[in-house]
Amino acid sequence: MSDLPPDLPHLRTLRTWHAMWVERIDEAIATVEQREKERQQGEERRPAIPDWIVELGIGVGARPIEVHVGGCQAAGKRHRAITREQALAALADGIRACIHCRPDTELGVLG
Repeated sequence: MSDLPPDLPHLRTLRTWHAMWVERIDEAIATVEQREKERQQGEERRPAIPDWIVELGIGVGARPIEVHVGGCQAAGKRHRAITREQALAALADGIRACIHCRPDTELGVLG
């Protein structure tokens, strides 16, 4: 015995109701799939974290103020990527090493 109504009008109403819900579910699935695709593309296109960065002072031509290991959370917003050699030279020139990420230790420079 079925739990469904025996008459055609009620059955068609149920069919319409469930078709509407399947459509809403399909739209929600498509939205989540699109979001996941965009997230994945963002990860693939994100530039690599540099090995070394130098934090820059304020103003045009200002001297760099601190050397960091790439990805250091203590680095300010004004920074740029540098090479290992540039990081070593900056430390040798007296630019301080970040006390959090310790680039001087990572570079093998005794501070």
